[in-house]
Amino acid sequence: MYTFATRFLQLMLFLMNGKMKTVNKEKLPQKAPFVVVCTHKSWIDVVCLGIALYPIPIHFMAKKELFSNPLIKNLLTKLNAFPVDRSNPGPSVLKTPLQLLKKKQVVGIFPSGTRNSEEKALKNGAIHIASRGSVPIIPAVYVGPHTIKDLLGRKRRFIILGDPIYVPKMTKDKEVVIEKTNEVISKVFKELKSNV
Repeated sequence: MYTFATRFLQLMLFLMNGKMKTVNKEKLPQKAPFVVVCTHKSWIDVVCLGIALYPIPIHFMAKKELFSNPLIKNLLTKLNAFPVDRSNPGPSVLKTPLQLLKKKQVVGIFPSGTRNSEEKALKNGAIHIASRGSVPIIPAVYVGPHTIKDLLGRKRRFIILGDPIYVPKMTKDKEVVIEKTNEVISKVFKELKSNV
């Protein structure tokens, strides 16, 4: 289902908007798990990230509210999404992504571009997951239209990937590790956006 959906949406977006450009795909770890953290404002950037990384499947972390409808829950599950309680994150939030990483899968996390407190919490989650899973974080930035109207306006779409960020194991100085890694991620996001 994931492959079919990715190919179908790739075709639909191509017909509406032309070809998307993926920059620095060679920076992706080969045959190894990682956590990809991408900027996020609409469903379009989620779809474009999936297209950019294809044929590597992404297991998307999504807010649990999206899974309240049984039909949507079934669809999201088939598209490799799994629920997380963003308002009350606890140790259980790490369980599913760490299991996926052990199976050499890729986990995708989308910090919100509009709610700063949630963005920080999600980045912290990505840092904890990458550290415990001993995998790198791949920063990604989407630049392009965020609405159907803008897609039809033929505004170009880009996914720009950054260098892998390696997070050390959490120690007694874990707050320092989190703070410094957050600073690196934020800086990389800005630098990648400025390259377009």
